[in-house]
Amino acid sequence: FRGGAELLFDGVKKHQVTLPCQPEPWDIRNLLKWIKQNLLKERPDLFMQGESVRPGILVLINDADWELMGELDYKLQDQDNVLFISTLHGG
Repeated sequence: FRGGAELLFDGVKKHQVTLPCQPEPWDIRNLLKWIKQNLLKERPDLFMQGESVRPGILVLINDADWELMGELDYKLQDQDNVLFISTLHGG
């Protein structure tokens, strides 16, 4: 988490997570639900909108824009690096 997004997660920028086993492969949609339930500490409205990240949050999967990877439908692979960067700034 970067660009201020880490403030919603107790200031922790990097989380090494092992996702629980489930019948279907994990995708970003399910990862976001898991993050909301397990890591997000405050103001979920500043991070999520519906089942996705809110506009202004850049998502990178292994340093590539998630729009090139299938966004919410991207199937996570072992050792994937998912980065959330807030581009929102107060004035």
